[in-house]
Amino acid sequence: MIDWDDAFQNGKYISGGESYLGMWKVRSVTFRENLPYERREIGVAYGAHKREVYDLFLPKCPPKGVVIFIHGGYWQSLDQTLWSHLSAGPMAHGWAVAMPGYPLCPEVSIAEITQSIQQAIGAIGDMITGDIIICGHSAGGHLTARMACDDVSLPHTNRVRRYVSISGVHDLRPLTRTDLNDALQLDMASAAAESPALKTPREGIELLAWVGEDERPEFLRQANLLGNIWRGAFAKTGCVQAKGQHHFSVIDDLSIADSPLTKALIA
Repeated sequence: MIDWDDAFQNGKYISGGESYLGMWKVRSVTFRENLPYERREIGVAYGAHKREVYDLFLPKCPPKGVVIFIHGGYWQSLDQTLWSHLSAGPMAHGWAVAMPGYPLCPEVSIAEITQSIQQAIGAIGDMITGDIIICGHSAGGHLTARMACDDVSLPHTNRVRRYVSISGVHDLRPLTRTDLNDALQLDMASAAAESPALKTPREGIELLAWVGEDERPEFLRQANLLGNIWRGAFAKTGCVQAKGQHHFSVIDDLSIADSPLTKALIA
């Protein structure tokens, strides 16, 4: 039998894993403080809930478009303020970066979070013209892929260049067998209803599943699963295992202009 709680555990398998949260916070605060006031808008409301806000970071030149980064935290913790520093890579290439927050479980369901992210993309797309690239990490990877499903009425869908799910969870059914489900409150039906791997991708979408090669086996399975299934549904998909990266380090490359992840994101 698979120990599903252990399958979704990341921190205890990463040396120094407990230090990442503090490190991200320091880097994000430093990034925001060093960015000129006119190049950042913090806490812009896109909905009625207090967590339905986004942070926007602007490059020096008129933006080519906007990269929308959706944060992780297993749909039940963290917010957009921890990841500001990841904007640096796309911004160096002339892209604006928007980071939406969203309400968390158990106050809301994952289906309701999906709706919040739809609303956020609409508001951000209204604010910034040009192409849109949607990406996210872990639970944010799930929400990224969810936006590419044909049962989601996505604002500005004709402007979305690609979707990049980084260490995303694409099959939610195993979560029903974990302690995480105390907050998520999924049953098999609601888990299936929010699983991108069980959905049909919107026609013509391009999706890249990016995962660290040193991640837990379940996250490797989740990345390969979506890429393979959606390729059979005629989506343009790819799956990359980033050498030497684990679940916490895999997103660091977004802060670097010439990293493989940043280049793949904005290609």
